[in-house]
Amino acid sequence: MIRSAKQIFATAALIALGATVALAQMDHSQHGGHAGHAMPTASSGPAEDAFRAVNDAMHRDMDIAYSGNADADFIRGMIPHHEGAVAMARVVLEHGADAEVRELAQQIIAAQETEIAWMRDWLARNGF
Repeated sequence: MIRSAKQIFATAALIALGATVALAQMDHSQHGGHAGHAMPTASSGPAEDAFRAVNDAMHRDMDIAYSGNADADFIRGMIPHHEGAVAMARVVLEHGADAEVRELAQQIIAAQETEIAWMRDWLARNGF
């Protein structure tokens, strides 16, 4: 099933909202010390290593300096989120075998790259 960029963008926004709500509901005791950081575990292979690297980079890059402008902050946070999705899709294209998953990965790359370009253009047009 091929989704329009608008449908994918709306879905990504809902996922981001759900993650924000879930984080807000977490017990504050989980935020002390190193509780929020997973300790490294043994790798089960190159795909897992690649997924972990993508995940680490995406979360690091999503930690933006907020401006107080909800629209700009949303876009600035979503760009690395989408870049992470593209990178994860590329990992599955390199290491995955299932034809349906590979097709989904290709659709995600096409859609997310289009949305990333739109978001970068929006930031530029709006002086961010």
